[in-house]
Amino acid sequence: MKIITLTTDMGLKDYYVASVKGAILSELSDVNIVDISHQIASFDIAQASFVIKNCYNDFPKGTIHIISISPGNSSDTKHLLVENFGHYFIGADNGIFSLLFDKQPDNIFELTIREEENTQCFPTKNVFAKAACHIARGGTPEIIGKRTTEIKKRQLFRATVENHVIKGTVAYIDCYGNIITNISEDIFQEVGKGREFRIYLTRAGYMITKIHQQYSDVPEGEKIAIFSSSGNLEIAINKGVEGSGGGANKLFGLKINDTITIEFKEADNKIQNLIDDHDYSNS
Repeated sequence: MKIITLTTDMGLKDYYVASVKGAILSELSDVNIVDISHQIASFDIAQASFVIKNCYNDFPKGTIHIISISPGNSSDTKHLLVENFGHYFIGADNGIFSLLFDKQPDNIFELTIREEENTQCFPTKNVFAKAACHIARGGTPEIIGKRTTEIKKRQLFRATVENHVIKGTVAYIDCYGNIITNISEDIFQEVGKGREFRIYLTRAGYMITKIHQQYSDVPEGEKIAIFSSSGNLEIAINKGVEGSGGGANKLFGLKINDTITIEFKEADNKIQNLIDDHDYSNS
C-alpha cells in the first residue's frame, strides 16, 4: 500500500484537510494517508522544511509527500514534483525545496496539471492530490510534468563561527516549548575540541555550561542543553510543559530567530590560569 503524507498550515478547525484527503481517497482508495503536521505556522516554509526534513527519511522509499505551505493560486506560481533520496515531494516552487535539501535534488518536474477555472483557489486538492495519486498508481513524472533543473532558492540564517565563539539562532520551538537551534553537534565538536564552554541564551540572560544526554539527567523544572534527534542543540526544561511552569521558550522568553551564543574557553586562558594559580615566588 502506497503512503501519501500531508504537511500543511491549514490547521484542523476547518474542512480543508478533510477535503484533500477525500480527493485522494476518491481517486485511490487503497492508500495510507499520514498526517505529518497541519499546525505549521501560516506561510512558514522554514518551519515546514524543518519538520519534514527531520522525519521524511523514517518513511519507506517511494513515499509521496504533499507539502501545502503557500501553495499559490495564480498562473505565475509553479508547482513541482521533486524526486530525491527515493522519495517524492509535491509542492509550490516557493523556496521550500532549497531549504529541504542541501544539494540539488535528483529529479525536478514542473507539474503541467492545471486547475479548472472555478477551482483555482485550492491547488493542494486540485493539483497536488492528483499528482500524488498518479505517482501512487505507478505513473511516471514525465506524464504529469516537464523536467526542469530550476528551483527557487531560499537561504536560512546559518550558525557562524568567529574565533572561539559560535553564534546561532532559535530555529524551531516544539509543542513542549523546547528550543531547537540551528547549531549542529558537528560544528559544536569541530569548534569546541573538548574545551569548556558557556551557552548564552542571549535575550534571556541565562547561561548553561554543560551538555547532557537526556532530559532526566537534571531535576524536573531545571534547564538543560542536549543534542536532539535532529542533530542540533536543544535548550529545554525537564518536564517544563503547560501547567508545570511552562516550557523553555516561555520561561526564557525566547522566540524564533533569537540569538544563541556558545563561547569556548580559549586555550591560552587555560595556560594563563595555571600560571596564575601557581605561586612562583618561592621557586
